[in-house]
Amino acid sequence: MREIAPGAVHVPGWLTLDEQRHLVQACREWAMSPVPIRHTVLPRGGVMTVQTVCVGWHWQPYRYTRIAHDVNGRQVADFPGWLGELGRRALADAYGEPSDTYEPDTALINFYDGQAEMSMHQDKDEKSDAPVVSLSIGDRCLFRFGNTETRGRPYTDVELASGDLFVFGGPSRFAYHGVPKVYPGTGDPAAGLASGRLNITMRVTGLR
Repeated sequence: MREIAPGAVHVPGWLTLDEQRHLVQACREWAMSPVPIRHTVLPRGGVMTVQTVCVGWHWQPYRYTRIAHDVNGRQVADFPGWLGELGRRALADAYGEPSDTYEPDTALINFYDGQAEMSMHQDKDEKSDAPVVSLSIGDRCLFRFGNTETRGRPYTDVELASGDLFVFGGPSRFAYHGVPKVYPGTGDPAAGLASGRLNITMRVTGLR
């Protein structure tokens, strides 16, 4: 376990292989859900290189809705209770204190192929400042965790591997972060993913 910045904690190998396989299977089902996985189109016409599917709430730049008006007008899959339990356990293990009040109500699932990346950004579309719980499965990636003021330096580069947990909250809740690079072929197929990287981030929207 390593604290990258105040409130930002990296826990390598947190998920067991069985838990990774279970999450991969769930992600496959969500990818075929009423609102399927897709490349998100940004307001100015750009297209994200990652593919995204959501549960609980639908994220579209830069807001949450129950209905995916920008995809097919359907409601996203429900946020499962077992995923919330996993989020509470993750938060408790990362911070070393009870997390019974943590109630994530949405998850964004991003799939990275070997060419995908994520530019530096803040997770600030939520009305809550509760921590973000991030889980990685599949290929390793370079994860860049920055500061709350700018997309540039100072930042810390962290290699995230399959099964890793990363939590950021408190003073680091609105830090800029991104994924400049994925390393193809570095994942363990035993986790259930033959190639690419899955990133599951749980958040509290603060919406009703």
